[in-house]
Amino acid sequence: MRLRELNRMRLAALGLLLSMIFIFIATSAFAAWLPFLVYPRAFAEAAMVGACADWFAVVALFRHPLGLPIPHTAIVPRHKQRIGEALGQFISRNFLAPDEVAAKLEKIDAAAWISRWLNMPQNRELAVRRLHGALPPLLEFLRQEQIRTFSRNAVRSGIDSIAAAPLAARVLSVLLTHGHHEKLFDMALESARAFLLDHRISFRREVARNSVAWLPNWVDAKLADAFLAALLDTLTSAHASGSQLRLQYRAFLDQLVGRLAGDQKIFDEAERLKADVLDNPVVDSYLDWLTGEIEEKIHQEAAAPDGIFSRGLEHALLTFAKWLESDEHIHTMINEWMQQLILTTIVPNRVEIGAFVAEVVTKWDTRTLVEKLELQVGRDLQYIRINGTLVGGLVGLAIFILTRALA
Repeated sequence: MRLRELNRMRLAALGLLLSMIFIFIATSAFAAWLPFLVYPRAFAEAAMVGACADWFAVVALFRHPLGLPIPHTAIVPRHKQRIGEALGQFISRNFLAPDEVAAKLEKIDAAAWISRWLNMPQNRELAVRRLHGALPPLLEFLRQEQIRTFSRNAVRSGIDSIAAAPLAARVLSVLLTHGHHEKLFDMALESARAFLLDHRISFRREVARNSVAWLPNWVDAKLADAFLAALLDTLTSAHASGSQLRLQYRAFLDQLVGRLAGDQKIFDEAERLKADVLDNPVVDSYLDWLTGEIEEKIHQEAAAPDGIFSRGLEHALLTFAKWLESDEHIHTMINEWMQQLILTTIVPNRVEIGAFVAEVVTKWDTRTLVEKLELQVGRDLQYIRINGTLVGGLVGLAIFILTRALA
């Protein structure tokens, strides 16, 4: 696009020069019969001089005019290194100056831009694809033995840092608050009832074996059945909400919560038990197994572009975008983070950035540098040739008229 524009402007400037040459020749040929043609001839003559002068000046910036090694031409190729250094210094001193950057950052709402970008479905899809592609290398990294050992130790340290007895007290208190202990009590009653019914024969046998020898077996069976029936009746009545056994069970749990939360002896015993469990090699084996299971599941999700991971990640990105919109505090905090990041990373290294720009420009070959600069400013330089042609013609015409008037 830029190259087409540049070539079109070059043809326009060249066409204007050729027009001035044609006007000069035509007016010179007929000036003897038409005296007033001396004025357009003077205009065309001066315009040709202005066009050629500006053509020379424009070409001299990038190359030797007509291939002749004229002094002080091909300025850009000869001073490529100096141009690179000047460009790098200009960027580092002006664009990356602390005051300039800070003033610009105050006007940039990075959080709003991130929110708008993530609210577009195609952008979220792009972000999910990029993050999904980064998952396999991340898994390979996590498989390293050092990372696994660190993760395992971190999990163990996290568990070890939590006091077992107070935690158990809080968990049990939550269960009591939501009434889950009632379900456990009913399950225990049903299990006990099922156990007694399933072992009725064994119960009779044990009663007969431990009874006095002179009692008949049918008497032992009657006693065993009566005792078993009493137990079953007791279990059945315990299902009632206000039963004595249920109330005693609740009182026991309330007492247990208090002891777990404040009894130092139980606290110490729970910590010793926790230490014994964590020191058991079975725990390390379980953590290794759990890590392997998690990795396998993540690998399966990584192989499925539309799996749980991708859907969850897209939902998380959308939620984050909405969060940025609705939470003024996090909105402000993100903007401050971005500003601080740029001010503490880019600005202090502005000299190195300028040196990098200079190095890149210096490494360009001469033809590449000339082409890049011509594409950027060449179109405007062709306007200089056109303006030089017209302005030169007008100045030349004015001088010609003034000279004739003074003569």
